Amino acid sequence: MLTTPITHPELLAALARCGHGTKILLADGNYPHLTGVPAGTTRIALNVTPGLLTVNQILTPLAETVPIESCEFMLTAEAGTAPAVTGYAEALPDVPFTGHERFAFYDIARTRDVGLIIATGDQRQYANLLITVGVVVP
Repeated sequence: MLTTPITHPELLAALARCGHGTKILLADGNYPHLTGVPAGTTRIALNVTPGLLTVNQILTPLAETVPIESCEFMLTAEAGTAPAVTGYAEALPDVPFTGHERFAFYDIARTRDVGLIIATGDQRQYANLLITVGVVVP
């Protein structure tokens, strides 16, 4: 019996393949899901309809399933923090967050460390979140 709130079989399999240092991109509905990550990255489509599922709705059970070491987000065009990021930081109060200018974020998301992209239906701009998997401390 699983003790994770996640029941999506392909997502569970992809998470099981992620180790320490692997990055997981929770991408909003505006993100280039196909070209915005390396070619070999596992893709999970949870973008059911515009607005469903959101990054927040996926982040909550994800945080209960894998240890999160750090998070990176895309800064707005005005070099500010998008309102969506405030909610992520509240959900993960002990996790450090780093913001990157839009094109720098795209460059980071295209590195080989990104092992999984989860496409969401989140319609908020700049709602992308790049998570680094941590380690389980006994």
